[in-house]
Amino acid sequence: MTANTEEKVYRLDAIKWLLVVAIVAAGVVGNSHFSAESILYRALALLVLTAVAIFVALQTAKGVAIADVIRGSLVELRKVVWPSRQETNQTTLIVLAVVFVMAIILWLLDTLFGFIASNIIG
Repeated sequence: MTANTEEKVYRLDAIKWLLVVAIVAAGVVGNSHFSAESILYRALALLVLTAVAIFVALQTAKGVAIADVIRGSLVELRKVVWPSRQETNQTTLIVLAVVFVMAIILWLLDTLFGFIASNIIG
């Protein structure tokens, strides 16, 4: 049994990344140059340039690796058991109570050390 696994060959990755940098630079310069235009048109142009830059970046080996990590993250995110509203409220109240108690303890310690320091200094 032979397994023919074809690995995709990524050519000209450096040129593709330079193209991505050039697209981003064009967006920055273009946004500055066309500052008198409506913000809507500039935002739409930046969205289009962002989509093109992402598309070009996804054609590289590192871009594919990043996309795989994001896909894996989304799969793991679906496996998370999120707390209920009641659990969230209880945890929040516990955190607030602990913060309040610690704030009082630190305030008392600060007052005590300030009192001791003022008595030592004179």
